[in-house]
Amino acid sequence: MRVPILRLGRVLLTSLPADLTDQQVMDLQIDALALIQAGKADGLVIDITAADVVDSYMARILSETAKMVKIMGGVAVLAGMQPAVALTLVEMGRGMIDMETAFDLEGGVAKVGRLMASRGGRHYEVPAA
Repeated sequence: MRVPILRLGRVLLTSLPADLTDQQVMDLQIDALALIQAGKADGLVIDITAADVVDSYMARILSETAKMVKIMGGVAVLAGMQPAVALTLVEMGRGMIDMETAFDLEGGVAKVGRLMASRGGRHYEVPAA
């Protein structure tokens, strides 16, 4: 089963399930990049609130996804990181998550908007919920 990706204006939103498999995180990367390439979005917010654990493989794929989004002209933000996940990633070292972060999904959407505006991207406005 693929992780759903929703579109809010020019931003893609996805929420990772607690039991995410390696294949699902790879499929998420492919799906999100395809939507950005197709001109459907300029930003990506990945909500990991449900994740109690982020292993080194998932951290690497998320970080690579953010870099790929940036190369394609967009921005990516990781939102909702649990304290235990942050501690684990710091202990793993070497900047396992090399991407912008936000406390929660709402903050992630706002940060994508600010980052897009500061990069001179398309006019960005979050649609009213």
